[in-house]
Amino acid sequence: MVVSALFVTLTGCSSSDVDQTTPGTRYEFNGATPAGQAIETTSRAVAPSFSGELLDGTPFDSADLAGDIAVINFWGSWCAPCRVETPEFQDVYAELRDEGVQFLGVDVKDDRQMASAFMTKVGAEYSSMFDPRGEVAMAFRGFPANVVPSTIVLDTEGRVAGVYTGAVTRDDLQSVLSSLLQETGG
Repeated sequence: MVVSALFVTLTGCSSSDVDQTTPGTRYEFNGATPAGQAIETTSRAVAPSFSGELLDGTPFDSADLAGDIAVINFWGSWCAPCRVETPEFQDVYAELRDEGVQFLGVDVKDDRQMASAFMTKVGAEYSSMFDPRGEVAMAFRGFPANVVPSTIVLDTEGRVAGVYTGAVTRDDLQSVLSSLLQETGG
């Protein structure tokens, strides 16, 4: 009896739980989306607005993502899995940037100079925000701002279509984006 209660408790906190927010409401993190999958359209919630500064000092507002599928990746130059993931994200970005898919890196807990050097070294062409205090992640209520790398994918309506804590493989990212492009007829 104790073992089964423990099993229920542990599986209830699993990182593979899908966000079950009420459609149309504001997003609140309740768990990660299974790798390579998107949240059902009827279960997606609106992403919060956020703004800040890109690594080059240019102002950025999340409204700039409107109408496109958006991949928001939280990373740091100090993060070992980011060194593998970022070049793979760049490859997918290069393939899909002309198909209505935007990528935005969000550099957290980092030094601007180190972050810029990292993006140059790995050849990432997509923009990245400088967010040393993790404020963008905190805008996504309950999202674990200290889990790096993490990725949030938005659909064309600005709703959270996927939340992945930890590194995302190229194949899983392509699978999710392909699914979302099919929703838009792309």
